[in-house]
Amino acid sequence: MKLSFLLIVLFTFTACNDHEKSNIITESHMEEQAMKLNGTWEMVGYYNYVDNKIADSFKINHGFRQVKMYTDNKVMWSKNVPGDSTEWFGYGNYNNTDKELKETLEYGSEMMKKIIDEKKEFKYELHLDKDKFIQIEVDDLGNRIYSENYKRIE
Repeated sequence: MKLSFLLIVLFTFTACNDHEKSNIITESHMEEQAMKLNGTWEMVGYYNYVDNKIADSFKINHGFRQVKMYTDNKVMWSKNVPGDSTEWFGYGNYNNTDKELKETLEYGSEMMKKIIDEKKEFKYELHLDKDKFIQIEVDDLGNRIYSENYKRIE
């Protein structure tokens, strides 16, 4: 009887310990994923910069929508501007470090094709958090011009 009781207690302790280890691994994996761009993001506003400081901030106008989707290596984005029949989307590759995002577009909408013909690679200063990121356009001298501010929607 004592042996049975001891085995039940030992089994219960082992099962709880395995569950605890599983939770630690899952939480660690979620934190690692949280600092990646993988997922779907929606633009929530802009910043304009003067002398590398935020000079103005703007929220998105009613009806405007810009969404970006990132996989491990690919990016696709689309933009809807109310009252404008121009289509805006782009697709390509990306890579990032802790501080920089580089998107290299392969193709896009008719308007984007014109831009891609001139410039395929877009480099941004990157500020990435779990549920938001900011991509900041900088000039050739490294001065901040404007940013697009995103929140994670999936």
